[in-house]
This record gives sequence, C-alpha cells and structure tokens, in this order.
Amino acid sequence: MPHHKSTEKRMRTNERDRRKNIAVRSEVRSAIRRFRANVGKENASELLRKAESVLDNAVRKGVLHARTSDRQKSRLAKAAHKAASSKS
Repeated sequence: MPHHKSTEKRMRTNERDRRKNIAVRSEVRSAIRRFRANVGKENASELLRKAESVLDNAVRKGVLHARTSDRQKSRLAKAAHKAASSKS
C-alpha cells in the first residue's frame, strides 16, 4: 500500500488511464478487423475511412504513436488498393 496521498492518487489515475487506453486500443483493433473482413466488398472504402479516423483519434489521445498509426493506415490502404486492382 502507498504511504503518501500523492501515490494513492497516482494509483487511481494510472488505473483510470489504463482502462481508457485499453478501450481505445480495442476500438482500433475492431475497426481494423472490420475493414480486413470486408476488404473486397463495396463498403470497404467507408470502413477504411472509419479505421483511419479511429487510428487518428488514438494518436490524438496519446494511446498510439503517430508513426505506428501511419504505418497501419498505409498497410490498410495498400490492402484496399490491392483488392481494388485485383477486382478490376
């Protein structure tokens, strides 16, 4: 147990932040999974936009690093382009 009030507060805020981060990461993973499951279908472009938006929000909230988000968005766009070109 902590011996200082500030340490108790740090424990509370760390737990609160940890739960928020888990929720944001879960939302990111779900958006990516939804896109990958529908990559060849007609609503793929909308799901790509949604996934990119969720990734941007995670960066803004400080959960993901900007380069991590950029790399994931690049891979999603590459998959979308590959599916569109093979479809044509």
